[in-house]
Amino acid sequence: MNLTQLAEALHAKESVDKSDFQRSARIFQSIWREEQGFSCQEDLDTKGQKYLRGSRLPIPWAEDTLSNFITDRIQQVVRSEVSNQTASKGKLFGKPRIFNNLLSSQPLCFNLFAELKLDIPVATDLVNELTSGRFCKVKAIEFEFSPGRRDTKYLGDRSAFDVFIDCEIKRGGHGFIGIEVKYHENLIGQARTDGDRKKNVLYDQVADSMNCFSAGTRNELKSSPLEQIWRDHLLAGVMQDNDEYDDGLFVILYPRDNHHVRDAVAKYRYCLSDDSSFTEWTLEDVYSRIKKYSTAGWIDLFFDRYLAFDKVTARLKQ
Repeated sequence: MNLTQLAEALHAKESVDKSDFQRSARIFQSIWREEQGFSCQEDLDTKGQKYLRGSRLPIPWAEDTLSNFITDRIQQVVRSEVSNQTASKGKLFGKPRIFNNLLSSQPLCFNLFAELKLDIPVATDLVNELTSGRFCKVKAIEFEFSPGRRDTKYLGDRSAFDVFIDCEIKRGGHGFIGIEVKYHENLIGQARTDGDRKKNVLYDQVADSMNCFSAGTRNELKSSPLEQIWRDHLLAGVMQDNDEYDDGLFVILYPRDNHHVRDAVAKYRYCLSDDSSFTEWTLEDVYSRIKKYSTAGWIDLFFDRYLAFDKVTARLKQ
């Protein structure tokens, strides 16, 4: 059996997948869903015929049960921050995607960081190690964080960090880590800066003030696949300037085998003359480092949900 045949068998063959990694990730999530005993979503195709989507849960059941989230404590955080209309006001949680799409990076953010939000000592140990002590103490963790959407004091757009970690820094003072999380995504798509002169002017002003981009790379930064990485990095830069942070770091977090993101990060680094405000972490590395500081069961549940790709290999051999 090959990947295409396995995808068909698990109702996980979709044309949006552009690589073996993307197809494997969709298959993997369908396997996980089957292991949990969950049904999948039923949709209609362009001809009005019913078909099943193996990597999605049925709505409204998924929203009612929060089965896209791996522990009761994580579900409690989701109820208080996503389901609560007051708490989620102004935050762009994609609904129903966050509840029913098993591949979506938004539920992944909660499945990885909500338990850390409730266990600040472990979060502190993790961040301290990942940044070699540069950020030495975690004060708080937030989701879908923006200092001001569409506010021209910042970027004038809807940019936000998937995860925002408020920290104390080693040299003394107030710092932050803004994280963009990717899982299945390939970063292919039209750049949002295309044809928007006002935003381009503002982006250029922020980029110039950050003084970390190599000469002659601006057009590449404004194009796919780098444009989203660039805008989030700009948000980190303008926040540090405007909000009087003593230090700030933008991180892109992704599975190590997602070559779409890995290659984009390599291209992005080539555009930097100073990378002190940018880095990347892999999900595998974050997982292994959390394991050093905690034996909590949720950590292995996270691995089983997002990183146990050997299950796909095993199915291919059947």
